[in-house]
Amino acid sequence: MNLNSESLKKKLAGKMIGHRLHYYDQIGSTNDEAFRLGEEGAPEGTVLIAESQSSGKGRMQRVWYSPPGANIYTSVILKPPVGTIQATQIPIAAGVAAAETINEFCPGKAWIKWPNDVLIGGKKVCGILAQMKMSGQAVDFVVVGVGINVNLTREQFPPDIQEIATSLAIEAGGEISRPALIIRLYENMAKWYRELTRNGFAAVRERWLNQSEMIGKTVSVMFQNETVSGKAVGLDEDGSLILMTANNQKMTVSAGDASILKEVNTNAAGD
Repeated sequence: MNLNSESLKKKLAGKMIGHRLHYYDQIGSTNDEAFRLGEEGAPEGTVLIAESQSSGKGRMQRVWYSPPGANIYTSVILKPPVGTIQATQIPIAAGVAAAETINEFCPGKAWIKWPNDVLIGGKKVCGILAQMKMSGQAVDFVVVGVGINVNLTREQFPPDIQEIATSLAIEAGGEISRPALIIRLYENMAKWYRELTRNGFAAVRERWLNQSEMIGKTVSVMFQNETVSGKAVGLDEDGSLILMTANNQKMTVSAGDASILKEVNTNAAGD
């Protein structure tokens, strides 16, 4: 069933995020179109929603599987009154908002994988991609794209991602209202965005750390052709992941694909 864009517009009227809504039955990428609208001067809080995407974008140049009528594909235009370092915290805040929203529909199941994927049972249910437009040192706007797998069955996922992706319907055991999910997502994004821009990163970081299973675990981070590993011990002020390496050196990682390494039991049988 398609989303009712007119009903959504009425329910989002006057909201900080969603007061201006662009709806598309089909689009290449909501992030690409949001970036174009941002360059044309679209106001903060403008949102784009698509029923399907032909060129959905994931992180690390990946494609985001975007079939029609089942999921959420949305992008939000934000114009933070801050410098570039705080703007890099926005994707962290968006991850907190997405995980909080998903946990309202699948209580206690969602956690955040750095930097801002949301997983349930180790499988990806939500991805976030932020893109920034700058003029010199000033941030013109930030586009935050969110994709959530909502009402797909396991068999509807392509075979190559059936073991690594899931949906809210699979985890909740029944169909989820996409309009209700979208409205709560925008409300939670607005809440955490306000917290970030008014009060700084502390509360956002604390919530992120509480919603991540990575902290205290040994992780591997791959970026381009380089891989680093260490114990995840926190988030830096710019949202970078702080690792403690094997030789007790702290290092920060600002980009990459992180995964928790399985601990190997070195005890011999019978010990």
